[in-house]
Amino acid sequence: MSASELFHSCYKDLLNGPLSHWLNTLPRQMEEWHSTALHGEFKKWQKLLDKLPATKASALDVKASVTIGAATDIDTYTQKQIEGLLRQFMPWRKGPYHVHGIHIDTEWRSDWKWARVLPHLAPLAGRQVLDVGCGSGYHLWRMYGEDAAGVYGIDPTQLFLIQFLAIKHFIGQAPVHFLPLGIEQMQPVGAFDTVFSMGVLYHRRDPMEFLQQLKSQLRKGGQLVLETLVVDGDEQTVLMAGERYAQMRNVWFLPSSKALLVWLQRLGFNDCQVVDECVTSTEEQRATRWMTNHSLVDFLDPDDPSKTIEGYPAPKRAVIIANKG
Repeated sequence: MSASELFHSCYKDLLNGPLSHWLNTLPRQMEEWHSTALHGEFKKWQKLLDKLPATKASALDVKASVTIGAATDIDTYTQKQIEGLLRQFMPWRKGPYHVHGIHIDTEWRSDWKWARVLPHLAPLAGRQVLDVGCGSGYHLWRMYGEDAAGVYGIDPTQLFLIQFLAIKHFIGQAPVHFLPLGIEQMQPVGAFDTVFSMGVLYHRRDPMEFLQQLKSQLRKGGQLVLETLVVDGDEQTVLMAGERYAQMRNVWFLPSSKALLVWLQRLGFNDCQVVDECVTSTEEQRATRWMTNHSLVDFLDPDDPSKTIEGYPAPKRAVIIANKG
């Protein structure tokens, strides 16, 4: 499948909407990406995707969950076939998904995060939405469930794209799209009503540049939804971890929520609010049959779970809402 075929529905939705100027750069970028993707595992994964059987779902819920059909929609053989193919795309980290009675029990209970975020959002109905670092796209479907007019996720990880396409295979046509891009590759679209960034900021060497890149995607007055790791402290508190934080190598700056508000205000955001803070539990992030690698419990001090194995404060996450001035 060519890049133009793979992203045709995305281009079509862009062409007739307020984001049409994104087409000035996007098709060329996707062609360039596709020329390199064919040399990796993506080609093998695409062949597995093509083996997914066509099914007809008796119901679809993306409002309260991501649940596609029921086990009774298909026979036992087809269900086992689907589960076997979906397992070829492990590890599944963000979810959960329910596909014709198959429970894809992901590492993260992303539905819990959505439940914390949703009450604080400007209503998504009719809005153009971007999710930066969208993972497998779980939250894209929940945004669609809130009646967003156009939902776009970007993430450079090829496995996440495949997982998204596997779920979309069963959901069918929807204005929900995944593009294998990093934020640094995006033109400043400046037209999204809502931009989400959940679980990305602490992976960036230059957090201020990243926040500015998020701002450049929003229209004036648009809403930023930022979810990230934080530490306790005042407006000047920022933790820079050593070589690893909770066994992750690519963690850079962990500000306090108060410091993060200062950063956003300095960049010209208005109405900045911390709407949620909570310590990540080992019930929310854990190993499962669909993600069998080490998970949070392995990254905490076994004698003091309030600390990581390196001695830093255990993961605490905050949700910050801000508007582009």
